[in-house]
Amino acid sequence: MLDIKWIRENPEALDAALAKRGAEPLSASLIALDEKRRSAVQKVQDMQSRRNTASKEIGAAMAQKNSELAEKLKAEVADLKVLMPSAEEDDRTLTEELNDALSRIPNVPHDDVPVGKDENDNVVTRTAGDKPRWNHAPKEHFEIGEALGYMDFDTAAKLSGSRFTVLTGPLARLERALGQFMIDLHTSEHGYTEVSSPLMVRAEALFGTGNLPKFEEDLFKTTDGRYLIPTAEVTLTNLVREQILDQEKLPLRFTALTPSFRSEAGSAGRDTRGMLRQHQFWKCELVSITDAESSIAEHERMTACAEEVLKRLGLHFRTLTLCTGDMGFGSRKTYDLEVWLPGQNTYREISSCSVCGDFQARRMNTRYRGKEDKATKFVHTLNGSGTAVGRCLIAVLENYLNEDGSVTIPDVLLPYMGGLTKIEKAA
Repeated sequence: MLDIKWIRENPEALDAALAKRGAEPLSASLIALDEKRRSAVQKVQDMQSRRNTASKEIGAAMAQKNSELAEKLKAEVADLKVLMPSAEEDDRTLTEELNDALSRIPNVPHDDVPVGKDENDNVVTRTAGDKPRWNHAPKEHFEIGEALGYMDFDTAAKLSGSRFTVLTGPLARLERALGQFMIDLHTSEHGYTEVSSPLMVRAEALFGTGNLPKFEEDLFKTTDGRYLIPTAEVTLTNLVREQILDQEKLPLRFTALTPSFRSEAGSAGRDTRGMLRQHQFWKCELVSITDAESSIAEHERMTACAEEVLKRLGLHFRTLTLCTGDMGFGSRKTYDLEVWLPGQNTYREISSCSVCGDFQARRMNTRYRGKEDKATKFVHTLNGSGTAVGRCLIAVLENYLNEDGSVTIPDVLLPYMGGLTKIEKAA
């Protein structure tokens, strides 16, 4: 969430940032709303001050035996007591209205983020690995999985409806192996602390990461008012909510391998075949909590950690800097990793790494203090996929397909596969 004080002092900067994101200017309406709120706050303070002063004056008048003045002051205090609840309600209402308006404004992009309208304006930063070279025709993952006999969409639909998949046998094990490989890599080599966190959260946690109120339709809500997490970013980032951290203990780096749940409300008709866009999927999440000076360098580091997963799997991919029009709501800068899928003959997103500045920290009220500092500052937060397990499974199937329809297991996953080196058609 943006700071209204900053908006008041930098209205042109806010409107310029919104224009880069393709949004209408909002500084004038926000400042006008804040003026009304400030006026309401001042009215309550003035009434409180006058009530306190009048109460003292009553005592002085009674001491001087000036009963007429005392009664007049008592009447004034009584009137203030009647009027103050309404004034306090106006204050609360306007404060809530302003906070709601601020909570729906996207973050301000970094200056080096390319300005653009949509995904067509993203910039390729680098590429890694080689595309596979075969004599046989590529296939899409669902063709491969169904032909092997270990990927079942019909049964999943009977159980749960569309956008679910049942994996069995060696494909189920391959999915588990990918997740285990990722979490082991990030904890043993990249310095992240593994976290086992809840899959259901309160609304406050989702507000903290920016999922609420703007993106409620993308979430699954339980009957008792909690929500299924759309990503472990929600729980990992909120581990530090409402805390003041010691700067010397930063950065904090967390990782978790969890299911994620998304309604895919805005994706009707997109990627309906296969398991590319699911309501439920496994993801290895990365979150960093830093001071203000370190977040940009941490963003590069986090992205490199996600890239390392794909490098060790031997997959060809590219890293893009997202333009302002394609960037996420809470991000100041985002790198997307897109893996090559031979079956689709295209690149598809498999990880997104974002630096959010203090945008989430303001919503969570999370600060830090230096050893010699009296004042506190808001932390900076970062998040990224390290990576999406289901999409990684898709990439392995399509890139390691053999001419006979079998799939070779990447070397880095062999320790997790119980001696299996190749997935062949079910007997």
